[in-house]
Amino acid sequence: MQDTPRESCQPVIAENKIHNNTTPRYFCNFYQFRVFPLCLPGAILSGCKMLSRWSRLVTDKKLTIQLLRSTGHGTTRNYGTDKKFSIKDEVLDGRPLYLDAQATTSMDPRVLDAMMPYLTAYYGNPHSRTHAYGWETEEAVEKARAQVASLIGADPKEVVFTSGATESNNISVKGIGRFYGAKKKHIITTQTEHKCVLDSCRALEGEGFHVTYLPVQSNGLISMEELEKAITPETSLVSIMTVNNEIGVKQPIAEIGRLCKAKKVFFHTDAAQAVGKIPLDVNKMNIDLMSISGHKIYGPKGIGALYVRRKPRVRVEAIQSGGGQERGLRSGTVPTPLAVGLGAACEIAAREMAYDHRWMEFLSKRLMDKIFAELPQVIRNGDPVQSYPGCINLSFAYVEGESLLMALKDVALSSGSACTSASLEPSYVLRAIGTDEDLAHSSIRFGIGRFTTIEEVDYTAEKCIKHVTRLREMSPLWEMVQEGVDIKSIKWSQH
Repeated sequence: MQDTPRESCQPVIAENKIHNNTTPRYFCNFYQFRVFPLCLPGAILSGCKMLSRWSRLVTDKKLTIQLLRSTGHGTTRNYGTDKKFSIKDEVLDGRPLYLDAQATTSMDPRVLDAMMPYLTAYYGNPHSRTHAYGWETEEAVEKARAQVASLIGADPKEVVFTSGATESNNISVKGIGRFYGAKKKHIITTQTEHKCVLDSCRALEGEGFHVTYLPVQSNGLISMEELEKAITPETSLVSIMTVNNEIGVKQPIAEIGRLCKAKKVFFHTDAAQAVGKIPLDVNKMNIDLMSISGHKIYGPKGIGALYVRRKPRVRVEAIQSGGGQERGLRSGTVPTPLAVGLGAACEIAAREMAYDHRWMEFLSKRLMDKIFAELPQVIRNGDPVQSYPGCINLSFAYVEGESLLMALKDVALSSGSACTSASLEPSYVLRAIGTDEDLAHSSIRFGIGRFTTIEEVDYTAEKCIKHVTRLREMSPLWEMVQEGVDIKSIKWSQH
């Protein structure tokens, strides 16, 4: 890996000028690499051509961000050198850096390019078979279906469009359980699954099903021996996610698939955090059902997909009634622009997956090297080898995670899953891998994405080191540890 792994895609920095009232103005956010039209007089599609020029931008320390406000006045700030951009007692002018790629990703401008015609000119219902408006959008939907299928090694007929991975997971778990429930009422999953899988399993428990929640090891990986012991003749489904959304651990999906095939049990995997980021092939891995999310791979929100194997056929009971679209598994009009966006995102991911993965490895190593070199008592949660490099979960001992997040208010980070971020309870994923409650409360998730820059990683590491040091200096527990006191041996009195 070279010091500058992205020199082949250095940006051509265009000068930002305040435009007059007759020219489209754009809000340019280089840190998120998105260009949003504020007003678009004239042909909208001409704006799409401008959008494509911003794809794959890379910032450097000298790059100045110009915020063009609706009043027509620009405010210029250099985030690399501006000393006024402090954290304490200051309202931020602008937006924070974004390092929460597991929660969502910004839409790739090339995806928006593909979607724009279907948001404006081509608005027909793809299920209308009697006129050209329906034919042209149906063709676009089928092309998108083929793009999704190509990414995972599936047949296009095996791809069902949904509203996202949550719906795909619900269809898979409840649909398989209910269809085969007359003869098989046992389902296996893990304690670290996404909440929608766990809640779907609990819903089936209320219907008389027996669910085994497999524990994971301290590195976050399941034990294949434990899984094999858990499978019984009554088992209809094993549901295990590919990449964990909180700690980034990659489960041995191919091994699980082989075991399930040998035991004649259906295998479903929630691959929302894995599709487009690591190579996946549903046939080689013996996957029967796979959940996909659009907004986790730089596509639009509100769209996802479910892979359902056709040979041998997997039967699923639909959980939504309607017009019978999508092979009867998911009724409702397919949103053409969103489906096109998901297809474009999958095509880009397939083409640039290896490049993106090297970039994630480079940035994650840089971030951890800087933090571990300056701070003691930092623990990485999850297996350091069998993990996706774009998801780093660190626990900073003797620092409250929420306090650190508040201090790092100019960096968008998370202390866990976005779906459970409102809860004050420690992450159930961290508790499942045996993390102490105090360390679970001190964890921060760093999500690195396709458009994350070296400068953003360096800035985040520096601020993290600074504020962890400051917060520890304020902690009496840290002072006791420095004096050699064993905190765990103290018997605290209760009042």
